[in-house]
Amino acid sequence: MGAPIRSRLLDFAEPEDPSGTDLAQRTPQSLRSALQDLAEAAPPPRAATDGRPGPRPGVPAYHTPVCVPAHPRSVAGTGTDGRPARVPFIVLELFQHPAHGTVAFAFTSPARLVEALGESQPWVAASLGPLAEGVREQGVTVLLDPRVTPGEPSWRTDDLAAFAREVRR
Repeated sequence: MGAPIRSRLLDFAEPEDPSGTDLAQRTPQSLRSALQDLAEAAPPPRAATDGRPGPRPGVPAYHTPVCVPAHPRSVAGTGTDGRPARVPFIVLELFQHPAHGTVAFAFTSPARLVEALGESQPWVAASLGPLAEGVREQGVTVLLDPRVTPGEPSWRTDDLAAFAREVRR
């Protein structure tokens, strides 16, 4: 394997550039998740041996890899040594949909996520089935590759830089 895949958010969490170039003004390189390479190279799923039916036509397989809008958060807590510590976790971003109420978006490729939500949108990789089951308990529906009305993106490069500065405190 090559270099590890990193979220673009980490580009803003690293120390300031010694050349004095503002992080928000840097030109990001276009990265491709290795998850997509693995998904494309995987053999087709075998028929279930336990008699369960497979997915209906047009319905993605349960373990289909998807890109889900999400971002890191942390709360104050106590470490194992009893000292104050930050406890990190990931928050899925939810959206309001006129017909479906609260929804989670899932995209079948990073390019589709960027096309819909902009290049600065943080995301995590997940499996479609476990994602749908997890959010269904909260009354949330997953929309796969939704069409999003063009407009102001939720995350801009400046937002990521500000978020990274806040995390470093």
